[in-house]
Amino acid sequence: MDLLSDILGHLRLKGTLYFRTSFTSPWGVIVPPYENVARFHFVHKGRCFVRVEHHDTPVFLEQGDLIIITRGASHTLYCDPATEDQALKLDEVVEKSGFSGQGALVYGEQGTNQETQLVCGHFAFDKRASHPLIHALPAFIHIRNYGEAAGSWMENTLKIIGQEAGRDNLGSDLIALKLSEIIFAQALRTYLSEEGMNQAVLAGFADPSIAKVLQAIHAQPEFAWTLEELALISGSSRTSFVTKFSTSLAMTPFEYITQWRMQIARQQLEESTLPIIDVAESVGYHSEAAFSRVFKKHFQTGPATYRRAQRTIL
Repeated sequence: MDLLSDILGHLRLKGTLYFRTSFTSPWGVIVPPYENVARFHFVHKGRCFVRVEHHDTPVFLEQGDLIIITRGASHTLYCDPATEDQALKLDEVVEKSGFSGQGALVYGEQGTNQETQLVCGHFAFDKRASHPLIHALPAFIHIRNYGEAAGSWMENTLKIIGQEAGRDNLGSDLIALKLSEIIFAQALRTYLSEEGMNQAVLAGFADPSIAKVLQAIHAQPEFAWTLEELALISGSSRTSFVTKFSTSLAMTPFEYITQWRMQIARQQLEESTLPIIDVAESVGYHSEAAFSRVFKKHFQTGPATYRRAQRTIL
């Protein structure tokens, strides 16, 4: 499995569409904050502004643009700066529109040709999952003309989502939902190859030599990696590799390996009945005691206690 897919798989990425809109001027919607999700809005038709909480400058979205609010912050979608202060809370808009959850959310004055169609949804993550790539993302990602930036196949996918979301046709919601799960991975790939290349931590995933090392670590997290082996994969000397890796990802190679191993172990403890020693060995520890010490350092509780607590929650 490729690096990004492996990371998102362990984060349990799951896309959810909440509606397709047909907003006509004047309109404005205040979207409340939500934990452990990344909200997204794709402009299928028209244009609008987005003001993300704690950011002074609004983002202007044109047809074909995508914005992902990476940590679910509150934000306001609106058609005109002159009427931004008239925006209503999402619950009020839903109530006034009579939206039942079927079809499009239609809101605004009738008869106007200033229509904005949005495909809105969110990407949920396991609240216990963690990864430096996700933590390093900015508060929002704005990709202009997303379909073109991601490739013609994504442009066609977005058109299908826009056409299917909220329709009454058999299977429409499922089709749109499954296609939406592609958006986040492709958006990250696009962002990492452009703006992310110059940002701390993200630069490491965009750098080809560092990415090769990360790919190797993810392919064999249980392997007893040495600096010499990792440096050889990167194509550089040991000193150069350690310096570049640590500068790019803001952590040493072994700190990254340990963090990733603990995420795999956490997931196995939650989802399997494997003995703890088997979980330990699957992530490179041949001593249950050594594994337990590292696990407790990361999660403030031992693996056996952690497993019991998660089973109680479930």
